[in-house]
Amino acid sequence: MASKKKPRPLLVFADKDGQIYDHPELQMMCRRGDELAQPKPEEYIPLPPDSEFFLLPGRHPIGLNPETGEVEEVDGIAVAAFACPGNTLTGLAAYSNSEDAPILPMFAYGAVGYANGKFWITAKVVDEDRRQVFTKIPRQKIDSGARRLMKDMPENRLVRHLASCALTYGCPAAKNLALGRFEAPLPTSRTCNARCIGCISEQPEDSGFPSTQERIKFTPTAEEITEIMHYHAKRERKPIFSFGQGCEGEPLTEAALLTEAIQKYRDENGKGTVNINTNGSITESMEPLAAAGLNSIRVSLNSLREPVYDAYYRPKGYKFDDVVATIYKAKELGLHVSFNYLYFPGISDTEFEIAALIDVAKKCKLDFIQLRNLNIDPDLYMELMEPYEFGPGMGFVNFRKRIKSECPWIGFGYYNPYLGDK
Repeated sequence: MASKKKPRPLLVFADKDGQIYDHPELQMMCRRGDELAQPKPEEYIPLPPDSEFFLLPGRHPIGLNPETGEVEEVDGIAVAAFACPGNTLTGLAAYSNSEDAPILPMFAYGAVGYANGKFWITAKVVDEDRRQVFTKIPRQKIDSGARRLMKDMPENRLVRHLASCALTYGCPAAKNLALGRFEAPLPTSRTCNARCIGCISEQPEDSGFPSTQERIKFTPTAEEITEIMHYHAKRERKPIFSFGQGCEGEPLTEAALLTEAIQKYRDENGKGTVNINTNGSITESMEPLAAAGLNSIRVSLNSLREPVYDAYYRPKGYKFDDVVATIYKAKELGLHVSFNYLYFPGISDTEFEIAALIDVAKKCKLDFIQLRNLNIDPDLYMELMEPYEFGPGMGFVNFRKRIKSECPWIGFGYYNPYLGDK
């Protein structure tokens, strides 16, 4: 039986009042790097629940006229969508800029269209785990869970911070802590040794775009950290604990505190997977952390090529070679190592980028790649990447196939995996 052919979605745009329409003739296009094209059928899916729409100020919608093959601009405001966690964007929204177009806030802007009574987005499912899907969970349940945390641990400053993250910012990790499920966030660091262009918790006043959440303003104690860990472990059968959250700087700058907290938790018979989301900048921190009972690290990268990495992360006090050394050291110590590979369509899937990724993955026997998108204004990132050579992109599907063919042991996903206590 022949498979049902996917529809060609129509262009979606909005009027000045924010009302969204689909165009009667023009078809959806997407952007990969500087290239505009129609998305291939394997590159788009029905818009998943818990996804969000964005109106893009100062940007005009463009679509493809199927009769003429010409790209046409439409009056109105361009529309994009953010795919809910567990999905990775394969293409970005296509639009033309007005002269006064402001810099976009730090989100990922997927191309979105409409066909057969539903919205479609350029994305692929990379993880079936539902840990950050809250569609059927009443907001009241999350709110009451956050307040219960504060009631049960009234003196814990970190609990108050995380409850605010759940109640005010809607942080998925904080909401899961409030619900007593999956992965518990453990932010600790007020400072960072990188100056990422797309930092979501701290931006200079002249950046042109605000940070999307507030950075932690205090350093918790080991006792405050372990109190949350024990509390969460009593509620979740397979607990994961992660240092390194969006509301903090680089957790390895507090390596001594993390080592103390992990050791204290393990000494008190604490179970579960302890992970650090990190930029991998401080190699010498790995040995004491592993000895204390750390299970895994997730190293965030936009590229495995030093100039491309430096252009985005702008490290201060460490070098790209330190990141690679940390990856190798962590594997040598028996830790599970993931890359949080910040995928940008048309850049990450080019030959130079993939070859550099595969080279390091082979040398260290990388365990896992989390495929998340780089949250940044596409024009800002392309301007940043202008000095570097990339070549044509092969697309997200071929990007994954290429890595899997050369590194068949590597797993793909979106979240930190539960590894038990080992």
